Amino acid sequence: MKRFVVIGLGNFGFSAAEALSSAGHDVIVVDPDGEVVDRIAPQVARAAVGDGTDIQTLQRIGAADADVGVIATGDDITASILATLALHDLKVKEVYVKVISRDHARVMQRIGVTETVFPERDTATALATRLSGTALLNYVKLGEGFSIQEMAVPDVWNGKTLRQLKLRQTMDLTVIALHDVLNDKIVPSPDPDSVLKDSDTLLVSGSDDALSKAARLL
Repeated sequence: MKRFVVIGLGNFGFSAAEALSSAGHDVIVVDPDGEVVDRIAPQVARAAVGDGTDIQTLQRIGAADADVGVIATGDDITASILATLALHDLKVKEVYVKVISRDHARVMQRIGVTETVFPERDTATALATRLSGTALLNYVKLGEGFSIQEMAVPDVWNGKTLRQLKLRQTMDLTVIALHDVLNDKIVPSPDPDSVLKDSDTLLVSGSDDALSKAARLL
């Protein structure tokens, strides 16, 4: 179990705090809006009304003991910078920040955050990727130019084994899991000699270019 401190309880921060708490983690939240703090208080370890950019406030609520900080201060770029600096001063090892633009992301990266999160852009990119081809069922971006995607089995792969296809060598793709849709069974690290069926889907990882080439096989 990890301890998380979530600064800012807009839609993103509230949802992140809920999800982390549901996963069994110790979650501390802080926001200046008493009403939203009261709404989430029963779901988290500690909820406080206060200024998440103030180091004394963060110390008081136990942020210094947090493993991870999540900063979701909305459109207030200055607040996200100050909150990040405060968490750095408290020696919080990992800091994730919601950003609202590329410039905002560049600033946060310059001051040493672990990762920036751009929910609107990432959601739009995932939707556009799914809509651009029938092969893609789910899409998760892991980093610049690299993703994990669930895709249907193309006709040219149907009836063949993963060993025969040699996807890592021929397409630079790694098959993480196989989903037998008919039986609703997910098989991690599938047997390379298992014969693929048109009712299967594959969870594959690779570069965006490699995944795009695979999608065009349908």
